[in-house]
Amino acid sequence: MAVSSSHSIRTCFQIKAKSPGLNLEKRVFGLPVLQHGVACVGKKLRTKVGTKVEAVQVGLEGSETLTDLKGLGRALELDVVSERELRERGFLGMRKTKLVCTIGPACDSLEDLEKLVLGGMNVARLNMCHNTREWHRDVIRKIKKLNEEKGYSVSIMIDTEGSQIHVVDHGEPTSLKVQEDSIWLFTPEKFEGSLPFTVQANYEGFSEGVKVGDELVIDGGMARFEVIERIGSDLRCKCIDSGLFLPRAKFSFWRDGKLVERNYELPTLSTKDWADIEFGISEGIDFIAMSFVNDAESVRHLKDYLTIKSLKSIRVLAKIESLEALQKLEEIIEASDGVMIARVDLGVEIPLEQIPTVQEEITQVCRQLNKPVIVASQLLESMIEYPTPTRAEVADVSEAVRQYADALMLAGESAIGLFGQKALSVLQMTSSRMETWSRVENHQDLLHLRQLGVSLPDRIAEQICNSAVGMANNLAVDAIFVYTKHGHMASLLSRNRPNPPIFAFTNDESTRMALNLQWGVTPLLVDLSDDMEFNISSTINLIKSKGLVKDGDTVLVVSDVTPTRSTPMAFQSIQVKTIA
Repeated sequence: MAVSSSHSIRTCFQIKAKSPGLNLEKRVFGLPVLQHGVACVGKKLRTKVGTKVEAVQVGLEGSETLTDLKGLGRALELDVVSERELRERGFLGMRKTKLVCTIGPACDSLEDLEKLVLGGMNVARLNMCHNTREWHRDVIRKIKKLNEEKGYSVSIMIDTEGSQIHVVDHGEPTSLKVQEDSIWLFTPEKFEGSLPFTVQANYEGFSEGVKVGDELVIDGGMARFEVIERIGSDLRCKCIDSGLFLPRAKFSFWRDGKLVERNYELPTLSTKDWADIEFGISEGIDFIAMSFVNDAESVRHLKDYLTIKSLKSIRVLAKIESLEALQKLEEIIEASDGVMIARVDLGVEIPLEQIPTVQEEITQVCRQLNKPVIVASQLLESMIEYPTPTRAEVADVSEAVRQYADALMLAGESAIGLFGQKALSVLQMTSSRMETWSRVENHQDLLHLRQLGVSLPDRIAEQICNSAVGMANNLAVDAIFVYTKHGHMASLLSRNRPNPPIFAFTNDESTRMALNLQWGVTPLLVDLSDDMEFNISSTINLIKSKGLVKDGDTVLVVSDVTPTRSTPMAFQSIQVKTIA
């Protein structure tokens, strides 16, 4: 039986009415709360905040003896890859930046998928632009099989195609080479197979508003053409920069160095996208990445649809890849469950030199609004063909980690590349090294976090998590434990980017899978009771029984109990426990 010494700061409250004038920004229950500290008293303090909010705050407690494991129904489910990493590297050596891999023909076997999982893949992404429904179903079931039989915990994301203007995919796996000065016809006319020097567009109105002399750019610069003639809806173009047409390459038109803005009035989700979403629901996926989001309403519409249609909670990520999305950035992020920065498509619509600053801005806004953010596209593009990345690519990855992005994503590197597992290893090593450097050099994150909570309980939870992270860093604890139903407290802790890793205990499988995308959070599935002290003592005993904590380790515990009929008082606490 494990015994721990414990110090705790607890807050109990019962809300009878809201007080609109209450300001908890600097004080909680009349006690000052510093940015990196917690108000604490040695005796019981009873006070009244506002007009009808009664509060009790209790200070330092003495030692507690932990109970045994009887009554804990489900064994602790910790992802075996995280368990291995913890054993090998210790708490502070655990990687905090999450890794997303796009699955494609280069890695779709059960053996290759398992190699990616063992290499650190947290989320598997399926691009619905490519492959058949049967192929996607087979991959999803292979990943679920690995999770169930091998003890892994990999989340599954589908990425919608979206309504976009692109080259029709003829089913050829290879790219199409274009030479300088060659003449090509771009047409919406449908035809089977391929015609020489002819490119089929997927939308009849793709050439609307285009003038002779405009530049047609493929995939943000993979190849470039000049429009030399209009023939109805067709365009005759001369190649001025040779390059490659990748499958389903995207078009953009430029005039005098500026993007030609046009309103195609295409829906954010096409008929095919809705069919793919229904498929994802039926297969029990965890995330939907929504392509070419231009407004918050389309995100809310999809989330409302999922609430009705899906039995499990599916998170919606908005892909930021257009100028219009940037103009409505904050409202789109607020409506979504997270964001993916699709840098290739974004680079089609804004000047290339703006991409680094826009990436950092999006990352910071996501942090402010407590939404996970994925940095995607061309992180290690050269590794599609070569076993070693360029030094510039490694620097790019390091910069995303320095900006505290929640996750990094491989696209073609893993889906069609020759060295997908090596590319994943580069992400893993680079992110771990950058995180260690930031911690050792004491490069504290100076981003001032805005207040998010509106209601009193939400504001208290936010203050508790902010203060808990300050305590964890200042006391140099080994880990932070949080007990959460829907993952909110875990995400608030992650938002502060603490030095120690966060272990989030939940009894909800959807929450566990969603937390796979949160920076620094290792989710664990376990039965939780209404008795929070029992939950804490039992889980600590389970972890100790696995040999994952040792005598002398110190953990900071954050707990949050939702009021029920049997326990009408909401209970939140911060406890510091030393394993003995």
